[in-house]
Amino acid sequence: MQMGRIKPLKEVSNPVDFKKQFLHNPEHSFCETCHSVHAPGQCSFLEIAPLELLKSLHKQPSFESVRRKFYTLVLVTAGSLTETIGYNTYTFGAGTLYFIPENQLHAIHGWSNDIKGYHCIFDADYFLLCLKNQVQLQQFPFMQPGKDPFLQLTAAESSAMKELLQKLSFEYCGRKTFNDDLLVRLYLNVLLIEAERIYQTQNPPPGRQQPRKEQLVARFRNLVAKHCIQYRQVANYARLLYVNPHYLNDTVKELTGRPASSFIYHQLLSEAKACLVQTDDTVANIAANLNFTDVTYFSRFFKKHAGVTPKQYRNGHHH
Repeated sequence: MQMGRIKPLKEVSNPVDFKKQFLHNPEHSFCETCHSVHAPGQCSFLEIAPLELLKSLHKQPSFESVRRKFYTLVLVTAGSLTETIGYNTYTFGAGTLYFIPENQLHAIHGWSNDIKGYHCIFDADYFLLCLKNQVQLQQFPFMQPGKDPFLQLTAAESSAMKELLQKLSFEYCGRKTFNDDLLVRLYLNVLLIEAERIYQTQNPPPGRQQPRKEQLVARFRNLVAKHCIQYRQVANYARLLYVNPHYLNDTVKELTGRPASSFIYHQLLSEAKACLVQTDDTVANIAANLNFTDVTYFSRFFKKHAGVTPKQYRNGHHH
């Protein structure tokens, strides 16, 4: 079956793209005193803006789906907003800290007029520090597939997070040297680690330290979340993890009760659901964007794993 012309999903990769996509003035600077400290060829970034300022600069009240190629952290201190992350739609109110992982589909349906808080975007390169045993972004539970991407904070926790974001913004805008930039990265790490502590308090982990097999399964699931459109075989992930495919599959099944391939299918299904919910693309275009060579096969795949056809799923999830 001919798929016709493929309509690619809109991607937003950096602050310049972000401003062009969402703001009526793409030249706006959120920090008039910022100094450039990036080394030649370095393209890492971080940018923080008050939610009330962002709303005043928005081109329109709502925005269609785009794929964010960076990480987003948002603290809501007043008002509310409704957004779709992946294929789930949330309304977040005051005292909510939420996250949009890298490479995630995201749509804005509306922000209340009294919205207040902070919006922080950054890429993986900016997060990285020259420290031994550094934390990896994918290890934070709120960045992992299948976990809630938000925290409901107490008044004290919300105040502490607000102070950290204000400090992060202040230090970022005052950078003059590479050491200043390093300090900003440290503050970003502190903020995420504090968020993880709150998350773990609300969702206690099963043990003090992940055994080696559990670490392997967690790394496998993170890789699947990142590469499922490109890689469909367990052997692809075994190669990335430097293990035997049979060992990887046996380990995943031992710990989860499910074969490794089921996680690939589940993530691919999640991507398909997000596209159906957040875009107006035809089923054929979605199939092509997800690397299915045949729309009929995609429809069979979707119905087998979701229990309904792509069209039925889309019709049942209109906003």
